[in-house]
Amino acid sequence: MPWRFQSDSPIYLQAAEVIRLRILTGEYPPGSHVPSVRDLAQEAAVNPNTMQRALSLLEEQGLLYTQRTAGRTVTESEELIRYLRLKQARSYVTDCRQQLARLGFSPEEIQTMLRDWNTKSAPDGETDNDKKE
Repeated sequence: MPWRFQSDSPIYLQAAEVIRLRILTGEYPPGSHVPSVRDLAQEAAVNPNTMQRALSLLEEQGLLYTQRTAGRTVTESEELIRYLRLKQARSYVTDCRQQLARLGFSPEEIQTMLRDWNTKSAPDGETDNDKKE
């Protein structure tokens, strides 16, 4: 996930979200070391203090822990990561449902769409099933 910061929320929260998503997607697998504060700050083009704050937040959430001489490590709790992945997925589905409702689709239509949409979409947005009709 690239480092793109918006002006609507604190940068440290946005940086924490990038790292959190890297953990949830497996880019930083359970038990792996994360780059140093300085390396992450340089990559994100932010102050090291900002990155330190982001990493501390992830420690508070249980996704990271510090080993004195080895830096920070991703939790080995696959159960926690699985839980957070499902929570994130629910959030995405909720957002999708809200956007579709704003377009005027009924709850039944949205449910049908979510159930029927194929994960493989054609470039124009149609699924293979749409083209058969």
